[in-house]
Amino acid sequence: MDAIKAPHESYYLYITMKKTEWFNRKFPPIGDNGILPSIIERLIGTPARLEEITRNIDEYILMSKAGEKWSIKEELGHLSDLEPLWFGRLEELMNGLSELRVADLTNQRTHTANHNATALEILLKRFRDQRMLFINRLIHLKDEQLTHAALHPRLRTPMRIIDLAYFVAEHDDHHLARIREILTSFPNLLQ
Repeated sequence: MDAIKAPHESYYLYITMKKTEWFNRKFPPIGDNGILPSIIERLIGTPARLEEITRNIDEYILMSKAGEKWSIKEELGHLSDLEPLWFGRLEELMNGLSELRVADLTNQRTHTANHNATALEILLKRFRDQRMLFINRLIHLKDEQLTHAALHPRLRTPMRIIDLAYFVAEHDDHHLARIREILTSFPNLLQ
């Protein structure tokens, strides 16, 4: 029987797995609104996971960049930068619009925000506060509000509230995995 490795020992193998680029991901509609509570639970947990993964990390590492890729602070700031988009799309679905607002696919806000100059605690709090606005709106929805679909502008597929929530949770995990990937370039952290 294989020995069980501590999670930090297996991070490297996990991070070196082939990853599908975000813009190549497909998001087929979810048919069962009954799994929305589980997706909401993932969304609620993202701030805590971010706090855990960035705890006790040196400022130099939080700000380190590999070429044009974002630093850990920029990855975290990006998640906050997109919260207004998610909230706005949720409002559009609740109000019966036929198409969701377009995202800035160049991520200009993140590129110009200078998240590296912001204290980690502020970035984490900003994200937690914004995410809780989204969560509070989700948990107060009525079942009849879950049925309306609107066209996602990039994917060109109908999206309901459950699909939006899943999309956001997957986006969170995409960036959490990227943060962990950055940390693997500092092997002394994984010992």
